[in-house]
Amino acid sequence: MTVLDVINSPWAIMPDRLEEIQAIYGARLRGEDADLAAIEARIGRPLNNEAQGYEVRDGAALVPLRGVLGQRMNLMSNISGGTSTELFARDVKRALEDPAVRSIIIMADTPGGSVAGTQSAAEVVRSVRGKKPIVTFAEGMMASAGVWIGSAADQVILDSGVTQVGSIGVVATHSDVSKREEAMGVKTTEIVAGKYKRAASQYGPLTETGRATMQEQVDYLYSLFVADVAANRGVDPEKVIEDMADGRMFIGQQAVDAGLADGIYSLDVLIANLNDRAAAMERSLITASSSMDVSMTPSEQAAQWVAENPEAAAVLRAEGAVNERDRIAAVRAQSMPGHEALIEALAADGHTSGPEAAVAVVAAENALRKVQAEARAAEAPAPVAFAPAPETEQAAAESKPAEIDPQMLAVKARQLVDQAAATGQRLSFTEAVAQARQDLATA
Repeated sequence: MTVLDVINSPWAIMPDRLEEIQAIYGARLRGEDADLAAIEARIGRPLNNEAQGYEVRDGAALVPLRGVLGQRMNLMSNISGGTSTELFARDVKRALEDPAVRSIIIMADTPGGSVAGTQSAAEVVRSVRGKKPIVTFAEGMMASAGVWIGSAADQVILDSGVTQVGSIGVVATHSDVSKREEAMGVKTTEIVAGKYKRAASQYGPLTETGRATMQEQVDYLYSLFVADVAANRGVDPEKVIEDMADGRMFIGQQAVDAGLADGIYSLDVLIANLNDRAAAMERSLITASSSMDVSMTPSEQAAQWVAENPEAAAVLRAEGAVNERDRIAAVRAQSMPGHEALIEALAADGHTSGPEAAVAVVAAENALRKVQAEARAAEAPAPVAFAPAPETEQAAAESKPAEIDPQMLAVKARQLVDQAAATGQRLSFTEAVAQARQDLATA
């Protein structure tokens, strides 16, 4: 990563940390050497660029995800500390293949970092699901790019009630160095081909085209971020935007309530829980491999395994039940009046996710509205024949029906449909319009 990359690239990081990093590298861009001793004194720790790898504790691989995140840290790690997402992904893959590792715990304490490399690291974490238990354990802070990666695990656990999680968003900055060059007696002229090649050049003020281009890039990266968090947490993107992704930090139970975390307890408890389940499964697999009759059918082998390994079978059933309850809850959360039967069918099919159910319900609602519109058009009464005016003004006033505001009529009809649905009854929109017209006329 070059100095200009640090200054201008999109970041998913806490704003104050980005300002600190850019200040250090801005000085480097001006030709000033970094005072490493002064930086060490300010941050209160020695600078370090050694890859940490992972530690195995009681069968759990503890993979660090700490400090500022960058695809290839190099100089940035030396100055700012942090984690290379490439090395992090490598360690997760090695832990998956390590026979001494029963489960993987991502030890997250990070303000976020560069967008580059973050999605790839999250995909590596997500690929472990179903192969070995993988959980993110947030200590102190897990922000922005840290959430993008950490949410891809099976669960997110917080180490205490004051751990902060959130700051979902993307930021990019533009630095204009033209005034500094002018003071130095230097003027840089760029020769480019392509309308957007240097739309946000640092050798001049940011143009409207440059601003629009940067905003478009930031918005697109944000949409990817939101979509990945939604998929990781098993919710629809609208819920992420509404409850999680407005840039806020959530503390402890707030993060659990928002859907960004699954619980709060210690690392020792987490390791014990993970490895108790893993030990039961390992014991059952050893027993099964030594006692299984190869002449039996797969169904018979499964029945024998369950009979011989009730403890492991109970663990598997419990885990499966939890996952299925979560899936069903996510599906039912997409319910809409008039589509209860569809939601229950999707909840019962054993595989439809919450986002998939949302798409199905929206499609069904659109189809229903089309049918209702066609029905209303077909049932509309024929135009009333012209009648001569009454002989007197008083008679005309008495015979003229009261006019009803069409918008008021539609609102009243929708209220009647919703009231009927709330009591388990079904009222067609055509019937609701007729009843609403009558109610308003007699009001």
